[in-house]
Amino acid sequence: MDFESLRASALAFVEAHRAWTPLIVGVLAFCESIAFLSLLVPATVILVGIGAMVGAADIPFWPVVAAAALGSALGDWLSYEFGRYYGEGAKRLWPMRRYPEMVAKGEVFLKRWGAAAVAVGRFFGPARAVVPLIAGMFGVARLPFQLANVLSAIVWAFVLLAPGAGLLAWFQR
Repeated sequence: MDFESLRASALAFVEAHRAWTPLIVGVLAFCESIAFLSLLVPATVILVGIGAMVGAADIPFWPVVAAAALGSALGDWLSYEFGRYYGEGAKRLWPMRRYPEMVAKGEVFLKRWGAAAVAVGRFFGPARAVVPLIAGMFGVARLPFQLANVLSAIVWAFVLLAPGAGLLAWFQR
């Protein structure tokens, strides 16, 4: 199954099962935020498409945003705990061992910005799922991590879903 048919199938499923939209969005955001799974699940494009459906299909916006934020925060938390558990050994696991330069860049970024790197990293493609893992590997304290994680997940969910759901039309009025 190619990427376009996967996207079309996911959007068709959401349109047919509108009541399930928050759950679907939460699961997609969770998959998008897990370090290894994010490579296999092209959730960002699907989530943007669902954002457009929310506006067009009269699906309640805030439950969908809350589900996306929750799924994203839980995925990052899982990646963080994975990194804490495996420590430096996580570098030797797939796919980390295939991208040592990405791990090194994430390490430098994290050392420079601390827990704020988690919040900033959420908005940059490949870093989105890797920075929490690296934060766990290098022992960023849980409370600062979770504060950055949860707050940035809320902002990320809103920024990802609001344009398609009608924010641009609202601003144009």
